[in-house]
Amino acid sequence: MQPDTDHTPIIRAFHAHVYYDPQATRQAAAIVREQVVERFPVRAGRWHDVPVGPHSRAMYQLLFEPETFGTLVPWLMLNRQGLDILVHPDTGFPRRDHLEHGFWLGHVLPLRAERLPERDD
Repeated sequence: MQPDTDHTPIIRAFHAHVYYDPQATRQAAAIVREQVVERFPVRAGRWHDVPVGPHSRAMYQLLFEPETFGTLVPWLMLNRQGLDILVHPDTGFPRRDHLEHGFWLGHVLPLRAERLPERDD
């Protein structure tokens, strides 16, 4: 059976949410961020030392193009400094992207699903 390609969302970009503890692991998060920015074509988002949106912990986001996935994600797997990272696509459906299509490096952390809209209108 062939997949229904007419209804398959397009991956516009990827996000990696790098979670840290502002008191204990912010320095490790800074090292990862600095190394990623030096090595890969990413846009690094703001530091959020308190939970924001659906995220239950402090974090920053890395935004990258699909072409970068194959080199950045393996690098994060091996160089994440023990941090937990959620990697997910951006298809315009934030709830699905975070909760169904994403994957975790490290521990799976709780997300506040009620803060994720269905569509990115």
